[in-house]
Amino acid sequence: MTDTLVSSELDPSAAVLDHTLQPGEGWMRVLTAGQRLRIVDLAGNQAVDTLFYDAHQPAERYSAQDTIREQGSIYLTTGSRLLTGSGRPLVTIVADTCGRHDTLGGACSQESNAVRYGEHTRHMHACRQTFLAQALAWGLEKRDLSHNVNFFMNVPVTPEGGLMFADGLSAPGKYVEMRAERDVIVLISNCPQLNNPCNAYDPTPVRLLVWDDPEAV
Repeated sequence: MTDTLVSSELDPSAAVLDHTLQPGEGWMRVLTAGQRLRIVDLAGNQAVDTLFYDAHQPAERYSAQDTIREQGSIYLTTGSRLLTGSGRPLVTIVADTCGRHDTLGGACSQESNAVRYGEHTRHMHACRQTFLAQALAWGLEKRDLSHNVNFFMNVPVTPEGGLMFADGLSAPGKYVEMRAERDVIVLISNCPQLNNPCNAYDPTPVRLLVWDDPEAV
């Protein structure tokens, strides 16, 4: 799959939800089948860590391996269908003005902070903490936290098969928009990471917009 820049026709003034999510905050919501979710990178190069679940069978959750295998690409962009481990589609990216998004780098945690940036960073807030707090409030468990997408994050793969955390490809106002293919739980951690130069050591807010199924109108 090649990167495909596609704009959306949906008007923000018609959204049924318009929410600004601050860095370090979490957001969890059910999208009903056909609804659209747009994530807007307000200041540019902010990582938006996101998990997806079937709303009626949360054990059916996003699988990076199956998504990568079926689409034949390690990056996500317009046309990417995000699949469960059994191959069922959860959401499809229908518009993307950034170009590609990571699903290999995983979410930051207190443990990974200590390994990457030094033991003195272990106490800093991380996406895994946000994920867990939101999941527990919804009746999910720690074992339900699995593969995630890092929207707007640039994580190239080296020729040797390693991962690099590179400067982002996004910019202020870039967005990604997806359509729910079934009733889906979306769990977002707007990354609070202060140690990664990709966001200039300055995590920033993102805007979340939800529309009802435009094809049902």
